Amino acid sequence: MQIFEELEARGLIAQVTDRELIREMVNAGKATFYIGFDCTADSLTAGHFMALTLMKRLQAAGNRPIALIGGGTTMIGDPSGRTDMRRMLTVEDIRHNAECFKRQMERFIEFGEGKAMMLNNADWLLGLNYVELLREVGACFSVNNMLRAECYRQRMEKGLSFLEFNYMIMQRYDFYHLFKEYGCNMQFGGDDQWSNMLGGTELIRKKLGKDAHAMTITLLTDQNGNKMGKTAGNAVWLDPNKTSPFDFYQYWRNVEDGDVLKCIRMLTFLPLGEIEAMSSWQGAELNRAKEILAFELTRMVHGEQEAQSARETARGLFSGGSAQDMPSTALTAADLTDGAIGIIDLMMKCGLCPSRGEARRLLQQNGVELDGQKAAFGLTVSAGQLSGDGVVIKKGKKVFHRAYLA
Repeated sequence: MQIFEELEARGLIAQVTDRELIREMVNAGKATFYIGFDCTADSLTAGHFMALTLMKRLQAAGNRPIALIGGGTTMIGDPSGRTDMRRMLTVEDIRHNAECFKRQMERFIEFGEGKAMMLNNADWLLGLNYVELLREVGACFSVNNMLRAECYRQRMEKGLSFLEFNYMIMQRYDFYHLFKEYGCNMQFGGDDQWSNMLGGTELIRKKLGKDAHAMTITLLTDQNGNKMGKTAGNAVWLDPNKTSPFDFYQYWRNVEDGDVLKCIRMLTFLPLGEIEAMSSWQGAELNRAKEILAFELTRMVHGEQEAQSARETARGLFSGGSAQDMPSTALTAADLTDGAIGIIDLMMKCGLCPSRGEARRLLQQNGVELDGQKAAFGLTVSAGQLSGDGVVIKKGKKVFHRAYLA
């Protein structure tokens, strides 16, 4: 089975501009393609898995990926899938986020001379002269057609800013620039980006008289139609400091029964025949499938050792294991004040919350337990409680952590 047929069999392909031509191109390893990543946070999320694994698969088949970091487009903000305008980031924030993206992408994609390229659209977008840009490509855009695009129509009720209106122009200009300068003949992206991608091929055709192509990837959604691993305020991060390897493992270990085989098929590199054999699994066997999914994805992001550790910890914890089986943090006397530590400080020391504000929010929502009892503001934990096996902190429904005094 060749790569295009495998992508179809895994349910990854949503829409294509020319199926037969794209099939021939990627099967022959002749595609130079790009996928864009706007730098809206300092880490990629599990929602980016589809794009990252697609790039990995296509590169292995001889095609050349371009990972396009959106240092320029992030200055505007993509209105797709939004009911309000995105928070404006500073130039420094965007640069920092871009550097974080680069480090994480290198775990999936092989960059270097003659291999994958990593580019930043800030390098050409930020230097554009506005009037010159209008004269160069402005006549190629129909405002009527732009307003009919789904990413804009859904914003019309609350109001679409002129800032966001320009996002589509910038994204289409990216494809035009990459085609001219790097021979990029294809763009891949999420299915919600279809109209933007078609616009890029149209701009290339109008300005250069040549054909470029686009293919969208099926969005990874749960049974309720919600994006998995990317929900605002509840993202699953690839950065271990934002989502620990254990929490990352547990996210995939706890997917719904009806989603597990789809996730294995779309996200892992397990052979299709092996996945097909799982289609008849039920009951306890589905839990085994969830373990396979969680282990494969954790290994891909955090490495073999962290994946094994997360699996062993989860098995010990949820099969009645002791506190010794949990992720743990050793405290010293220097961490205590007058022989005790406050619950918020304890949660921060254990890495259970990225900020004190997040810790306070969890406490307000009764989302924290200490040794099986609800934890509240003002709670302090004494050195005596932390001695021996220490205390067990439960965050939410699934995250357990042990703290003890070394």
